[in-house]
Amino acid sequence: MGVEDNILSLIGSTPLIRLKNVVKGFDGNFFSKFEAFNPGHSNKDRIALHIIKEAENKGILKPGDTIIETTSGNTGFSLAMVSLIKGYECILAVSSKSSKDKINMLNAMGAKVYVCPANVSAEDSRSYYQVAKNLHNEIKGSVYINQYFNELNIEAHYKTTGPEIWDQTDGKITHLVACSGTGGTISGCAKFLKEQNPDVEIIGVDAYGSVLKKYHETRELDTDEIYPYRIEGLGKNLIPTATDFDAIDLFVKVTDEDSAHMAREVTRKEGLFVGYTSGAAMQAVKQLNQSGMFKGDDCVVVVFP
Repeated sequence: MGVEDNILSLIGSTPLIRLKNVVKGFDGNFFSKFEAFNPGHSNKDRIALHIIKEAENKGILKPGDTIIETTSGNTGFSLAMVSLIKGYECILAVSSKSSKDKINMLNAMGAKVYVCPANVSAEDSRSYYQVAKNLHNEIKGSVYINQYFNELNIEAHYKTTGPEIWDQTDGKITHLVACSGTGGTISGCAKFLKEQNPDVEIIGVDAYGSVLKKYHETRELDTDEIYPYRIEGLGKNLIPTATDFDAIDLFVKVTDEDSAHMAREVTRKEGLFVGYTSGAAMQAVKQLNQSGMFKGDDCVVVVFP
């Protein structure tokens, strides 16, 4: 029978969708890797399943254990979903930037949620990084996913998302545009794609108020770059080791306002209901097109996470 054992088997193999109306007049051919087709509605399903499976295989996770993570929302939902199906407790430290709807969804999926102030340093005891670490130290039988500093984050996309994009474009991809938060998506895809063709251009999308673009250019953490912004899941006020900066060719910064407007434009012109992070990725494509980055026969893949 054509029956799935559970929804975890539906993770991955998301469609590549040609963009038409939102890129009218652009040079090149543009496609969205539409990750909302994952059962948890984002590409974070991939890392949640991969990291938890690896922990199980290594004997780190045992029945009844607790999974703890720092998240802006999507990773938390994916972890809560996988934990629920596999029988683990799930505790999440989230940023106060996360919407109330996202927090309610995490609770509905059975997670215990700690909401932490967004505009404090990563070292501050109130930050969601430190809260998650402290909970891990306090709770016996817990596993801290630590997506920002976990190489399995990269590996998940190296083994799944990257190969899917290569196959779906018949190896014709010339540019990959992806937002960078933890860096796992862009780094894992970049590693695989550049192994197939070193000339594939990898373009990261960063937020104003984040340090990633400046760090990529100088290899120095400039705290003067840090100030509040609203986009979730994009940019950082620290340097994640799950980002392979050497695999990324350049970064583009986008504003909150432009990203929000572009998300609405994608929805109205393409019928794809996307969030602000996808809007940020598409806004970066618009800016790159305006700068003359693309040519008529280019194959540009934009990750809508």
